[in-house]
Amino acid sequence: MKQQLWAGIAILALALPASAAPTPEPDLPLWEVGLFGGAASTPAYPGSADRESRALVLPMLIYRGKVLRADRSGVSARLFDTERVDLDLGFQMSLPARSDDVPARAGMPDLNSLLEFGPRLKVLLSEPSAANRVRLELPLRMPLELGNGFRRQGLVFEPRVVFETSGSDQRWNADANLGMVFGNARLNQYFYEVAPQYATASRPAYEAKAGLMMTRVGLSLSHALTPDWRVFGFTRYDNYTHAANRDSPLFRKNSGLSIGFGFTWTAYRSQARAWE
Repeated sequence: MKQQLWAGIAILALALPASAAPTPEPDLPLWEVGLFGGAASTPAYPGSADRESRALVLPMLIYRGKVLRADRSGVSARLFDTERVDLDLGFQMSLPARSDDVPARAGMPDLNSLLEFGPRLKVLLSEPSAANRVRLELPLRMPLELGNGFRRQGLVFEPRVVFETSGSDQRWNADANLGMVFGNARLNQYFYEVAPQYATASRPAYEAKAGLMMTRVGLSLSHALTPDWRVFGFTRYDNYTHAANRDSPLFRKNSGLSIGFGFTWTAYRSQARAWE
């Protein structure tokens, strides 16, 4: 049950598409509550030939505070904000994978969900119009393994360029992003290390090292059907051709595709407006 709960929260973090507006619109409510429903399918881990899928419905809370924010672009705490530079705390999660469901990892420990959080520097590169902008994001996150005593599993750095656009009436938002994901030695060991006690004839022992994990391209789109109902979808393509640990026996594919879709329904919203 606990594993299913973390998996559900991970779907929420994976599937909510980025908002096209970097700051809340003045006519939006300070908070909203309702329901989130979603489904996501991703590789069991980067480079895996197997997949993990989850689908469920969860309570939803949106809060648009001046510092703390939990909205359709994720959960963050804004630390510094100017017209062109924004520093906040970003969060991300991954789906768990049971080794019994992944032949390459048979007999090895399960991969639990990772909660990643850390500082994220966002720099506005271009704003050709009010509805279109390009920014550079430089997040540095620390993954914590959930379900195993919140054990720290290294560091991840994911520089990326993001293009955002929205309709004139804000009923639809879309973004496209291109970036690279780097992990230190401990994070790569979590995914690709084969300790001697888990080595077999077809899975030799392997010591993972720090370096590039993948290059990544992502797309997301959301559309407001009514003031209370919104649907969204996303897709993400990861390429591992130049990954630092391609020699690991756990590395089975050169690319991976993640997809997801879902909805949000707002049941109640505050009379107070965002940032009043």
